[in-house]
Amino acid sequence: MAERLRFLPAGSNAMLVELDDLETTLALLDGLQAGRPEGVFELVPAARTLLVSFDTLTTNRTALVQAISSIDLSHRSSRQGETFEVPVAYDGEDLNDVADLLGWSADELIRHHTEATYTVAFTGFAPGFAYMTSDDPALDVPRRKSPRVRIPAGSVALGGKFGGIYPTDSPGGWQLLGHTPLKTWDISRCRAALLAPGDRVRFRDMAKGATVSLSAAPSQSGTPRLTSNTSGGLLVTRTDRPALFQDLGRPGQAGQGISESGALDRAALAEANLCVGNPRGSAAIEIAYGGFAIRADRPVTLAVTGAPAPTTIRSLDGKTVGAPFGQPFALDAGDELRLEFPPEGTRSYLAIRGGFAVERLLDSAATDTLAKIGPAPIVTGDLLVPASERVSAVDPDRPALAKLPKEGDTATLDVVLGPRTDWFTEKGISTFLTQEWQVTAESSRVGIRLAGAESLEKAVTSELPSEGTSLGAVQVPHTGQPVLFLADHPLTGGYPVIGAIASHHLDLAGQVPIGGKIRFNAIAAFDPFIREPDR
Repeated sequence: MAERLRFLPAGSNAMLVELDDLETTLALLDGLQAGRPEGVFELVPAARTLLVSFDTLTTNRTALVQAISSIDLSHRSSRQGETFEVPVAYDGEDLNDVADLLGWSADELIRHHTEATYTVAFTGFAPGFAYMTSDDPALDVPRRKSPRVRIPAGSVALGGKFGGIYPTDSPGGWQLLGHTPLKTWDISRCRAALLAPGDRVRFRDMAKGATVSLSAAPSQSGTPRLTSNTSGGLLVTRTDRPALFQDLGRPGQAGQGISESGALDRAALAEANLCVGNPRGSAAIEIAYGGFAIRADRPVTLAVTGAPAPTTIRSLDGKTVGAPFGQPFALDAGDELRLEFPPEGTRSYLAIRGGFAVERLLDSAATDTLAKIGPAPIVTGDLLVPASERVSAVDPDRPALAKLPKEGDTATLDVVLGPRTDWFTEKGISTFLTQEWQVTAESSRVGIRLAGAESLEKAVTSELPSEGTSLGAVQVPHTGQPVLFLADHPLTGGYPVIGAIASHHLDLAGQVPIGGKIRFNAIAAFDPFIREPDR
């Protein structure tokens, strides 16, 4: 029997393939992994969709629709894995609310949860986060109307028909039943993710004596801190808020539940590196809202780009001079470089000629704040060690950088509507495109939380099964107030995405400050889009 597929736009360089069920979705994933079409660099499976991200210089939607439509989906693979017993302290904030939703007592909910067998269907959202299906169909509850800003690591939760364990502190909208001391993501283990597709999980109540298996207990190692060494370095003398190492990220790691991450303003990162003769993707320091200073122990060449933070150099004799912005400049031994609060934009980028000596994970030095992987945040007292990467000539004549929005300004961002515009009324779509949205203080590298005078009106109010999300996706939780996903966004989400920021405006989105405003402008995808081809 022919399978039904829908091809939905998901931004400038991605599309969402919707299928009938989880089994068919996994069959398509297997087919694409066995013979991946040229130009496809990321595949994110979910409950009944597959997010396909591609290089627009290599392929296009029409070619991919044809290639995907030719895959035989009648073959169903059998995934077998290990069985884990997970101890749980049933003390979750939503335990009683979930019991009420299901018409049970809290004890009855715990009994159902511990008697069920869960099977890992796919991974996503964050490294180590496994979406698990239950053999008890009664364990099906709606997500929270508004996602929490922070859910503690180890939280055991339900969302729709799925169960899961949050691997790190992160935002999320699932209902919390309790917590486990097990660590589901640990890069010091041979297999960083505790759970993989095909594994089975049985939850055990710690109140009845369940204990932690030593083989699955958290390791004592964490993200390495920067420390001093005999070669010295640049001493960090001020960090009003932690700064981060960033480069162009780690694309292609969705199979491990890892999003791309990387600099929020990639053009600014590249400009900083080109100013000092580095390759454009070298690791630099991303500084949010200024308030940062370093002291050199040797002569170095630096550049600052992105948000134009007032930048000064204070020498050992107490003299202070301004440092040029967007151009290379030198520090002598003992000089201190200071960056203050920028009048526009949010993030400045500091590059050093030859690069920084920083540990890389999966071929990237990017710090992913959601996944908690990559170098530790930079704080006062750290030593930044210069590297000796291959460099070219310093370029003092870089083009002038575009002005960035400041608090109170309105930035217009082009958006490709979809994949879930049909979940909104015409009024809801009109509100999305005509209303100004203010950036709230709850925004971060994970996403920009927006507030508008009028919430987005939905045509569909039922639960959306979890599905892949792309960089720039604008997700709308039950509150009707959108969240614009940035570089450290979760790979999957359970709220409808009304549109995705066009690739040429992603850097600008990362520079809109708290108190700034955003207006969305709908544009067409770059090539004709086929929604439901014949098979």
